[in-house]
Amino acid sequence: MAGVSSSAGEDDPQAPTPPCPICLQPIKLEAYMDRCFHSFCYQCIAQWIRYVGGKHAESMTSIRCPLCKIENLSVVYGFNGKNFQRHYVNKSFERRCLSDAHDFRMQFYINETAELTNDMFNVEQYWKRCKYFQKNIWIQEWLRREIQTLTQDKDSDIIVHHIYGIAESFFRRQGDSKATAEQKRKEFRNLISEAARPFLAGYTERFVNELELFLVSGLNIEAYDKVCMQRRMCKLSSGEASHTIDGELYDQNLLGNCLHYLDEEITEIAE
Repeated sequence: MAGVSSSAGEDDPQAPTPPCPICLQPIKLEAYMDRCFHSFCYQCIAQWIRYVGGKHAESMTSIRCPLCKIENLSVVYGFNGKNFQRHYVNKSFERRCLSDAHDFRMQFYINETAELTNDMFNVEQYWKRCKYFQKNIWIQEWLRREIQTLTQDKDSDIIVHHIYGIAESFFRRQGDSKATAEQKRKEFRNLISEAARPFLAGYTERFVNELELFLVSGLNIEAYDKVCMQRRMCKLSSGEASHTIDGELYDQNLLGNCLHYLDEEITEIAE
């Protein structure tokens, strides 16, 4: 969609990305007007529409682009190459505008480079050593934020409880399971995918990846975000203090924010 923008230098892949015309900062959670395709930060254009709408007694059905003044009916955002979300001008943005933390997390669903985080944690050891028996006390809050991010709706408790219940039920059953580590992992991912897909659609696979990585990390939400940002910004250099646990690389400052697994390896049942 960016290719149809009328901004200068659009055909030059080396050209710098134009800033948001409203805040003049690098664009965060890019959003497009549906007819002229000028792009803005989602939060910026949402605030602009609220501001303009506040000057009209009646609900608007369209909005003029701040740049070209062409009438647009909606704002398109969250485009990841496969699907996108759309918000129509005549609907309230109040429930749709969330926090900077939600915008930050959205980048890991619409940006392909987000998967760089996969090499930070030893997923295989998590399943082979049955580390899922160590309860993650932050999982419900993490689920709430991720689902709010992907649905752009704060009222997500029903979805959160549904997915959390599926995960908890699966882990409770593992004490009697004779399946191998890989079979357990595959079953878990399939169950979560089936539970999440009706609500998250095209974001489902990435959501399952992120959920598994969060569980494997053993970190709290703040520490997990910091690791993701470090990897994404490529700031982990060989000279930085780091620590390895089961082949997993962590900044030393994060170690106090993770779950402390038992030193004894949990022998997988019937492997």
